[in-house]
Amino acid sequence: MTTHKWPVYGHDWAVDSLRQSMATGRIRHAYLLTGTPAVGKRTLAHIFAQALNCTHEDIAARPCFQCRSCRLIDSDNHPDIVYSETDPSTGALKIESIRNVTGRLALKPYEARYRIAIFHDFDHAQPRAQDALLKTLEEAPPTAILILLAESTETLMSTITSRCQMIHLRPAPVDVVRDVLLGRGSEMEQADLMARLSGGRIGWALAALRDPAVLEQRAQALDLLENCLQENRAGRFALAEGLGKDKLALRPLLELWLTYWRDLLLLTEDSPVKPCNSDRLVAMQRLAVDITPEEALRALQATQRTLDQLKWNLNTRLAVEVLFLEYPGLAR
Repeated sequence: MTTHKWPVYGHDWAVDSLRQSMATGRIRHAYLLTGTPAVGKRTLAHIFAQALNCTHEDIAARPCFQCRSCRLIDSDNHPDIVYSETDPSTGALKIESIRNVTGRLALKPYEARYRIAIFHDFDHAQPRAQDALLKTLEEAPPTAILILLAESTETLMSTITSRCQMIHLRPAPVDVVRDVLLGRGSEMEQADLMARLSGGRIGWALAALRDPAVLEQRAQALDLLENCLQENRAGRFALAEGLGKDKLALRPLLELWLTYWRDLLLLTEDSPVKPCNSDRLVAMQRLAVDITPEEALRALQATQRTLDQLKWNLNTRLAVEVLFLEYPGLAR
């Protein structure tokens, strides 16, 4: 029997679990993969779909990445792999998209072993949209498999989660991310920095390695935060007006700011833990002189609270204005 590793890094236990289910023939009709953005959910879902429909005679060698099925899935052109689509302006997963996918899922596979539906950002589906999936989850055709991807289960209905096998992907250790980057040709210093900046998200680290614009965008986002802390109320509200116009871009921005506030909190507490944003150490040390641990913690909590609120239909500009009022510096 031939065995080989799936190109999924930092989640060996999840891969082993899925391979075991294939080897024993105990494949579930629905899976729910959760974890932070770029942690590897899409990659795992994609490769699992390849493994399920791979035509290699040895189950342990699936996916082989060479057969027609594997190659079609790799190019997103397989007729039996169906993807949901989120609204391009709001990022919401609407009921129409879910109904479109479930309608196609009800058909027999065109040429593969299974017809597989992958629902990206399922935590962006409102309750009514989630309801539209329930019947399929309860009475899925024997040749249908559903794979739901979400950051967390917080906004998901219990009737959804109870019908899926849960797989929670945790951030990978820094050394694992660094080793992956070194294996892709990165220099040690660059790999070490990006591994720390990634927060365990190998997808982000690989994207940053491929495209220098990723790191440039990160630098601009942190410049924006540092400039915001120097502004008065009017200046901050002007920044909020611009940020409030793009809800989809706001989420990754706040997630980055969250790591910055965590680092600042560690610095104000004189923690020996090395900051994640180590390339910003000098600027953060300057800020740490004027910011108390309580202020850093309050800013951290306010940023997380705003991130949570973005999952709902709210006035984005107002949410950012309230956030900026929580950030330190206005009284000085």
